Amino acid sequence: MKIELTKEQLNRQKEFREFADDAVVPYAAQNDREERLDPELIERVKERGYLGSMLPQEYGGMGWDWVTIGLLNEEIGRGCSSLRSLLTVHGMVALALLRWGSEEQRSRWLPKMAAGEVIGAFALTEPEVGSDAKNVQSVAAASDDNYVINGRKKWITMGQIADLYLIFAKCEGKPTAFLVERGTPGFSADPITGMLGARASMLAELHLADCIIPQENMVGSVGTGLSHVALHCLDYGRYTVACGCVGLGQACLEQSVRYSRQRKQFGKALRENQLIQKMITEMAVNVKAARLLCYHAGYLKDVMDPDSIMETWTAKYFASKMVNQAASDAVQIHGANGCSHDYPVERYMRDARINEIIEGTSQMHEMLIALHTIRQMQP
Repeated sequence: MKIELTKEQLNRQKEFREFADDAVVPYAAQNDREERLDPELIERVKERGYLGSMLPQEYGGMGWDWVTIGLLNEEIGRGCSSLRSLLTVHGMVALALLRWGSEEQRSRWLPKMAAGEVIGAFALTEPEVGSDAKNVQSVAAASDDNYVINGRKKWITMGQIADLYLIFAKCEGKPTAFLVERGTPGFSADPITGMLGARASMLAELHLADCIIPQENMVGSVGTGLSHVALHCLDYGRYTVACGCVGLGQACLEQSVRYSRQRKQFGKALRENQLIQKMITEMAVNVKAARLLCYHAGYLKDVMDPDSIMETWTAKYFASKMVNQAASDAVQIHGANGCSHDYPVERYMRDARINEIIEGTSQMHEMLIALHTIRQMQP
């Protein structure tokens, strides 16, 4: 088996890297300080068509293969984890509609989402419900030709600016997915600030108080909210987070190599110190390993291999663990400078930490990967 990018994928990779270097990297620290994505940056992402990267051309999307989508998320993740999170959650909602939405929902929303005219947000987590998603406490009750939703959602990425929210609530006692538009009576979003990392992800807590939506806003059917809609969304989310971790790990490596060349201690450059070389070696090898896991998961998605789901779990688990070690070593190589806002590795370390929590914690991944492995190896 030979793993290599096609000529078109290589050209796209070059395009993505140049865009990140020009439009993303120079402003990432400012985004972090201000805890918001600059609207001009979001406009540039829209103009490039990146918000439609995961959608087919028939809806105005780019129609890219999964490996190319991974390359985009890697390069954006190298520049700014918060901007990568926009691609993730927006794509989760778009793909939910593409797979499980009605024809009316697809034709109404997907062209607007591909163009970036509408930003999507994925709203599953609640104040008291995280990994145990089947026990969401929000409730949707049928009333005439409508549904009335009551509940709260927390830690919702891009919740401050989204136009369309994919809300999960119990309907007839079963987790079900619904579309709620910003501006719907009874709906409100309160900004969440002061987070450890990915501070420009514009998190919000959502409040739904007798929020009335039409029946046609249900996505899928009653009871399929988690088993079908959410799991499909989260598979895309894990893949893009994994690829983003590779990009962030690459940023840690590049900054560490640059600093170790410039910084001198005891009369010689840091790069000549064998213990520094060891950290850079481990960083380089682990970034490459995570990248190959992502390529493999993307390839399996492209050929529609059912193993792609578990390989995506594996890629996300390894990549998120990898980037935390890489960021920790990058800070260590920088010493006291690594703890200062004057150097980006401080931000990298905070952003890296988030990736072991979002789209399934490392512990949830360990449980599922272990159970899958045990089943496979049973005689």
